[in-house]
Amino acid sequence: MKIAFHGAARTVTGSKHLLTLSNGKKILLDCGMFQGMGAETDSLNRVFGFDPSSIDYMILSHAHVDHCGLIPKLIKDGYKGKVFATPATKDLAAVLMEDSAGIQESDIKFENKRRGLVGLPYLQPLYTTEDALAAVDHFVTVDYDQWHTIEPGLEFCYTDAGHIIGSAAVNLKITENGKVTRIMFSGDVGRYRDIILKSPAVFPQADYIIIESTYGNSLHDEHNPTPDALLQWITHTCLEKKGKLILPAFSVGRTQEILYALNQLELENRLPALEYFVDSPLSVKATQIVKSYPRYFNSRIQKVIQNDEDPFGFRGLKFIKTVDESKLLNYYKGPCVIISASGMAEAGRVKHHISNNIENSRNSIVLTGYCEPNSLGGRLKLHPKEVNIFGQPHEVNAEIGEMRSMSAHGDYDDLSQFLACQDPRQVKKLFLVHGEYPVQVDFKNRLVRKGFLDVEIPDRHYEVGLT
Repeated sequence: MKIAFHGAARTVTGSKHLLTLSNGKKILLDCGMFQGMGAETDSLNRVFGFDPSSIDYMILSHAHVDHCGLIPKLIKDGYKGKVFATPATKDLAAVLMEDSAGIQESDIKFENKRRGLVGLPYLQPLYTTEDALAAVDHFVTVDYDQWHTIEPGLEFCYTDAGHIIGSAAVNLKITENGKVTRIMFSGDVGRYRDIILKSPAVFPQADYIIIESTYGNSLHDEHNPTPDALLQWITHTCLEKKGKLILPAFSVGRTQEILYALNQLELENRLPALEYFVDSPLSVKATQIVKSYPRYFNSRIQKVIQNDEDPFGFRGLKFIKTVDESKLLNYYKGPCVIISASGMAEAGRVKHHISNNIENSRNSIVLTGYCEPNSLGGRLKLHPKEVNIFGQPHEVNAEIGEMRSMSAHGDYDDLSQFLACQDPRQVKKLFLVHGEYPVQVDFKNRLVRKGFLDVEIPDRHYEVGLT
């Protein structure tokens, strides 16, 4: 048996990990897009590193674009098998893939106008809306904590990863020549004090572990809870400076966390009387899907629901759906809060809002999660005096901030707690994926001190045998 790492290897995005069994069968764990990788992003997403038609099965951990965003291309390029997912992951992935296709089609149309003017050949999107809709037909749902036999000698079980609604760690039992090998792929690991979701679940003992390491050398800010941090930024930007507060936020997970925190402020009579705009059609759809899975919520929010039937709604909240409505926000003169995708500010409507507001010192742009260094969000974190957006230079006069308390990824304490259910002496090898290399080196050293003696940091397209 072999495993190859075709994405999220010494980088955070692009999750694709390929198992090849002794009998030749191939199982793909995730099929995600690379994001925020600068000029090479498109080329990275066009080459898998393997033949899609050779894959027999695909198991999806959760519905974030860097884990599921290339499934339509996988199928378009020849994959004919099933895509296993939890029910919530299927629902979220369906709207996310369609949204991704729409963004690609729009971006390619804009880019091809420019290329046509200088005589360059036209580009094609990675996949179309039609491809995204067709991909959903391949999904097969499997609930948490149920062992599912894919074929004789190949079983898997989902355990809750606590990252977003429906997110799961993938636990595999593979029998070859009478010997059982146990493999766990974490997907993305959530936090043990998440304000909405249950904590990551205990998972069975594994022989091989593939674990994310996005925040493998840092701790999140637990001293400034999300509602308080949001209130500070709203007060500073909207009440004191009379400006706009722009919050780039992932449509799935982060937007719902922000809405829940703002709802908490209203329940405590602390929410300023302002307009709060959610400008992302995907966020609107995702919020409705999240609401439809209350069984995945933790006990705290379950109690809130007893007295507040909509924990994601509050006075002043408005959902923006059409492009024309979004453009009108450019002419909104009063102070307000704009929550918009994408979280890295690399695509989607938030990029336009930043472009239109970044030169005004009354405004604030507050990043709410991880940003690839080459993404617009990653560049803004460096507090530059000038930044290019849509090929045009902009002076950075708006205040740039960051809310570290909001990450849906576990920090090194969370990741260590997630692994605490394992006997390190039984783990033959632990692979670190989904992280920047210097962070992974620090996390590797931490894990070795905890008794995991064989920790490897694979590079892209690296393949290794599992004995």
